[in-house]
Amino acid sequence: MRRRTTRKRGGARRKKKDPRLKRAGVSGYNKPKRTPNHRTKSHIVVAKVGKKIKTIRFGQQGAKTAGKPRKGESRRITMKRKSFKARHRRNIAKGKMSAAYWANKVKW
Repeated sequence: MRRRTTRKRGGARRKKKDPRLKRAGVSGYNKPKRTPNHRTKSHIVVAKVGKKIKTIRFGQQGAKTAGKPRKGESRRITMKRKSFKARHRRNIAKGKMSAAYWANKVKW
């Protein structure tokens, strides 16, 4: 008597979703999400570069200059934005695995 083996036919294997994505509540890697209920940080992202994966919380909750530069923006806010970028330049240059990179990209 022959034994029957069950085989899956057709289609590629589905990869399991990383539990870090679910825990952070984001839709995918390198996709920042706002966290309005977090006590201190305004955003979260699950950063991935190559095989390295890291959950990063970044941004001051309630920062006044958040967002892209606006047309009628005051000189004070423009200088504040410029100062942030200058002050954190080295950390921003570290790339996707640093909180400064994401704060610069999303908030400033």
